[in-house]
Amino acid sequence: MSQKRKKRHSPEQIVKKLRDADVMLNTGKDVAAVLQALEISEATYHRWRAQYGGMKAEEAKRLKQLEDENKRLKEIVAEQQLDIKKLKHLTEGNW
Repeated sequence: MSQKRKKRHSPEQIVKKLRDADVMLNTGKDVAAVLQALEISEATYHRWRAQYGGMKAEEAKRLKQLEDENKRLKEIVAEQQLDIKKLKHLTEGNW
């Protein structure tokens, strides 16, 4: 039994594939043929369309950068909250 290797696409690649899909769909190809040509599943296509639909490549890249920065900042805040809880615990003398 062979398994497909999961492939990560950059935001630029996603936008390009969505544009290619639009072109193929407008020329009369059915959705199944388009998805097979792009080598993606229907769920992936709809998720990408919801997230990146109508974006330019630069906008998609910037969105990805902002999402990564937001994730990093949330991790920093979580670590600081843990540190605060530890310090409160120590100052109460419960150690």
